[in-house]
Amino acid sequence: MSTAIRGEDGLARCPWGLSAPDYIAYHDEEWGRPVRDDAGLYERLCLEAFQSGLSWLTILRKREAFRAAFHGFDMEKVAAFDDADVARLMGDAGIVRNRAKIDAAIGNARAALDLPGGLAATVWRYADPGAPAYADMGDVPASTEGSKALAKELKRHGFRFLGPTTVYALMEACGLVDDHLAGCHRRGAYA
Repeated sequence: MSTAIRGEDGLARCPWGLSAPDYIAYHDEEWGRPVRDDAGLYERLCLEAFQSGLSWLTILRKREAFRAAFHGFDMEKVAAFDDADVARLMGDAGIVRNRAKIDAAIGNARAALDLPGGLAATVWRYADPGAPAYADMGDVPASTEGSKALAKELKRHGFRFLGPTTVYALMEACGLVDDHLAGCHRRGAYA
């Protein structure tokens, strides 16, 4: 079933939100909640890039290790990382040890700090509060014209390891679109 389903607590959720115990809190308390600060968006952009090709559950379970390894995703600290930091990260079994993704996280911190107006101002220009309410997970797009345009703008500013699909996942997670399914108890919760 790919429509909203009721959990043991009687609340209807997007089906992925019930697929693992870790997902219930993430679905109910975080996914889709607007993130309007540079630091929060930078963290989620990094995590979405690290997730590429992997399960989000893997990233969610490693999130605290990522936060520790990347100094709380403080962009100024990450932007200052050098070869010794890269070696430290490549040796950290608590995170995803992918050199291209690590290099992108560092480069993206530098790019975010150079954005005129900041990361949040750039990203939120592409919010789509009028996106339709989908009844079925199969109808939710993997990318949109907005995510394509945002990915293109971020790349123009030097961001790496992101494309329209990764950017759309960021937009969903950070409340730029509300992709909680029709019937899900979180649909419209942040409007």
